[in-house]
Order: sequence, then C-alpha cells, then structure tokens
Amino acid sequence: MTHHILVVEDEVVTRTMVSGYFENQGYSVSQAADGKEMHQIINQQHVDLVLLDVNLPGEDGLSLTRELRGKSDVGIILVTARTDSIDRIVGLEMGADDYVTKPFELRELQVRVKNLLWRISRAQKAPNQVASSGREDDNIVSFNGWTFDINRRALSKGHETVKLTKAEYEMLVAFTANPNRVMSRERILNLISHRVDAPNDRTVDVLVRRLRNKIEVEPKKPQLFVTVHGEGYMFAGK
Repeated sequence: MTHHILVVEDEVVTRTMVSGYFENQGYSVSQAADGKEMHQIINQQHVDLVLLDVNLPGEDGLSLTRELRGKSDVGIILVTARTDSIDRIVGLEMGADDYVTKPFELRELQVRVKNLLWRISRAQKAPNQVASSGREDDNIVSFNGWTFDINRRALSKGHETVKLTKAEYEMLVAFTANPNRVMSRERILNLISHRVDAPNDRTVDVLVRRLRNKIEVEPKKPQLFVTVHGEGYMFAGK
C-alpha cells in the first residue's frame, strides 16, 4: 500500500522540493501552504503522515499539532528553522511524534518518515497478530491499578481510559518490558524510535513528563516513572 504524506509548508520552493523527493521515493504526496489547506485535505482524504512546518502564516504548526492530535492518530513530524530546542519540546508535548531542524538532509527526513510509518504500521497490525496467535493475555500488563493492553494500544483504569500518542505508547511499552531496571536516555531513545540524537536531546524527558501527567496520581511526586539522577529513569510499576 502506498503511504500518503501531507507536506504543510508555506515556502513554495521547500514545499515543492520535499514533495517531489518523496514522490520519487514512491509515496503519494499532497501539499498545503497553511492550516486551512491542511484541514481541507485531511477532511477529504486519508493521510498517514504530516510533515508540518512550525512557522506557518496564521495558525502556527504547534497549534495545528495540538488540534490534529486531539482528533487523530496521524503521524506528525515537525519541521522547524529554529535551533532553540523550545519548539521541539513544546511540539512533542503537544503530541508530535518527531521533529527535524532546517536545513535538513532529505535523506535524513526520509529515514525519519520511514521509521515513523513503520511504527504506525506495527501498531495497526498488532491486534491481528494477537488474534492469529491466540496469546492476548501475554500482551496485557497490569500495574498500580492500570491495565495496559499492548496490542490494542489501550490503557485504562477502571472506567477511565487514557489516550496515548504513538511516542507515549512506545515509551510505555519500553518501560513495562523493563520494570525496576534503570535505563539511560540513549537506551530509551533507541527503544522508541531507532535513532540517536544529540546528547542534549530532551525528547525522553518530555515524554516521561507526559506519561506522568496522564498516569501518576501526583505527577510532581512520581512513584511509577522514577528519575535516577545521573543515570536515567526506572519504571517502578507493580
């Protein structure tokens, strides 16, 4: 199946270059210059992944990320021209799956797109794999009153259901697979996205904070996602 990518970029040259590159790689590609055009395309067609520029006219990419994540599980890769990490951190907090900074190599962008689409595909296929194997119970994790159905990407506590982004889901899978074990940020990054970022990358910190806010009784006094200073994080769920 050909994946459909939506490139949202107000700069014509960049938008055309990126779109042409991915079309040559065999993807179906649509283009939008702003949020209004983006919404029109998404409402009319199925989109697998959005390459979303942060600095758009009108509604910016960060606000659009929040809107998209509120109603869709579509893959989102933010594109920013700023070297300041604030856009990346805020974008991840709003639900983006990944980010890339301008100027970027098209090959690097392709790798990020390919990895994210693979992760999306893996999550979608999981329920069918469980049905064929008949081993659903092996993929249900319980901790501190929570039930995490890994294959269905469902997290619940009683009648309360929590929606997880793809990045949050992958991080929770990594933590629950390694309970009471200290994991470095680099190790966690490799488990959730198969990529290595610069040492000052705060992706893991942002995602841990998001999980704490959704799962912990007192997010500012975490009991499940414990910080081990100088080493990383440990999942202390029972």
